[in-house]
Amino acid sequence: MKVRKFITLVDDVYTEGGRPVASPVRVAVAAIVIENPWAGMGFVEDLTQGISSTASDAGKLLAATVTEALGRPVEAFGKAAIVGLNGEIEHGSALIHTLLFGNHFRHAVSGSTLLPAVEKRGSAGTVFDIPLKHINDVTIRSHHQSFEVRISDAPHPDEILLALAASSAGRPQQRLAPLSSEQ
Repeated sequence: MKVRKFITLVDDVYTEGGRPVASPVRVAVAAIVIENPWAGMGFVEDLTQGISSTASDAGKLLAATVTEALGRPVEAFGKAAIVGLNGEIEHGSALIHTLLFGNHFRHAVSGSTLLPAVEKRGSAGTVFDIPLKHINDVTIRSHHQSFEVRISDAPHPDEILLALAASSAGRPQQRLAPLSSEQ
């Protein structure tokens, strides 16, 4: 895995809707910008080699960094892959939609659900929203949220930006009734 850049973001919300939040909600994002393991190869039918050489190392590094940056128990999580313009969306999907990547985060936070994801192709500075859901129960509405990210100089055309996001709580000031109330 050839790393060009590593980014960590932390966002604390103290006020939402004009009212103080009972307990500040923190969202952390860890992102890594790597060389696309399939760059310059043309169409690659079998992506296994790039997955095995990259996904686990990236997932392990990002999981450790995002949980440390959050500094609190993780209640919601998500992931992202933004592929540079010379790559395919499938290249990003291949790296984040494997247990080699996601299990590092699930194990670190004792999560049991699949991580919600965004993947897209874009140029440097592409804005993307990482979806987040509760780590163990995707029906908990308060934790359905997203976090907007933009890395001004990534990804370059032959790079992939991989990211994990973690939240210490659901949306600040959430007031929706439980899903069970509508069933």
